Amino acid sequence: MASTVSFSPANVGMLQGRSCHGHAAFGSCSAVPRTGPRTRSMVVRVSSEQEAAAAVRAPSGRSIEECEADAVAGRFPAPPPLVRPKAPEGTPRIRPLDLTKRPRRNRKSPALRSAFQETTISPANLVLPLFIHEGEEDAPIGAMPGCYRLGWRHGLLDEVYKARDVGVNSFVLFPKVPDALKSQSGDEAYNDNGLVPRTIRLLKDKFPDIVVYTDVALDPYSSDGHDGIVREDGVIMNDETVHQLCKQAVSQARAGADVVSPSDMMDGRIGAIRAALDAEGFHDVSIMSYTAKYASSFYGPFREALDSNPRFGDKKTYQMNPANYREALIETAADEAEGADILLVKPGLPYLDVIRLLRDNSALPIAAYQVSGEYSMIKAGGALNMIDEEKVMMESLMCLRRAGADIILTYFARQAATVLCGMRSN
Repeated sequence: MASTVSFSPANVGMLQGRSCHGHAAFGSCSAVPRTGPRTRSMVVRVSSEQEAAAAVRAPSGRSIEECEADAVAGRFPAPPPLVRPKAPEGTPRIRPLDLTKRPRRNRKSPALRSAFQETTISPANLVLPLFIHEGEEDAPIGAMPGCYRLGWRHGLLDEVYKARDVGVNSFVLFPKVPDALKSQSGDEAYNDNGLVPRTIRLLKDKFPDIVVYTDVALDPYSSDGHDGIVREDGVIMNDETVHQLCKQAVSQARAGADVVSPSDMMDGRIGAIRAALDAEGFHDVSIMSYTAKYASSFYGPFREALDSNPRFGDKKTYQMNPANYREALIETAADEAEGADILLVKPGLPYLDVIRLLRDNSALPIAAYQVSGEYSMIKAGGALNMIDEEKVMMESLMCLRRAGADIILTYFARQAATVLCGMRSN
């Protein structure tokens, strides 16, 4: 449909032989004389976009304007015949099942599956364990591809920077302590100028907004490789060990730790550590208790990373029996009563039932530790092309979340966060 615009004679010369404002897409302009009772003006016919649209035909061959007129009058074309996709040859012809509920309806498209997804995971749910040592160079850990003992001054800072770049803001520190500093009583554990306190101070200075978790246990500092003080007859001494752990936790809090994490499994240590922290004014420092830590065979690569294998015996007198389920409720009740802020299950994936047990019986946040053996198996399977490493990694983390874990300690934290951010994982 053409439109008309009136112009005075003074403007006619500007229009003749030119396009409107130089926009050829709006059509050409032509001046048409018009006379009126008082003034003489020109009428300009403009071929508009509406005219171009009117020339468009619907699939039926009718113009858009004709279709619109029919719609206003309530005359709608008949719907096209329903054409069902053909089944492959040999498919039996049967009467459809009489089902009122078909759960697959809610899974039929990516949009629906996403809308009804019950469990989600984000970088905020991940805690990255970091191995640190006194050296300057980063040393690869043979049993854990992609993991290193990081130099606490340089490599550590670089790793934290990269993790923060993809949304991981929580880290837990594990030290490789020189043998010369180890002793049977593990006194280096509470040295205020030791490797862990120095590292905490450095991290908090460079990245004040991150959350720093620490490990509270004597095994990295013990010449015997156990989580507690060993008596001459091989018995792990409980109360004497707890005394040392309290001093260790206070030292870490003094350095700036946000969360101290007793992993030793000594009886009564949560209450004692809480009292020690409060007595020193560290009321805001949280305790993440290794509530259900099992005497598992999945820890092997970790012990290589820290060179912390027991010099003799095993850890079965203080870590839980993998065959036990109800016992985790005893540990949960004790830790809650003694003042734990977070309850942790270790290992993770082989103990999904225990994670769910704690989730159903406690209102506290639940943590799961996807341990070194789990990590190394996925890495090895991926390297051998037996599994899709990235997909198995993400599925395993989702399973831990589905079981009830609020946070997951995992060596995959940075790699998984990269995937969650939509970037290519390395």
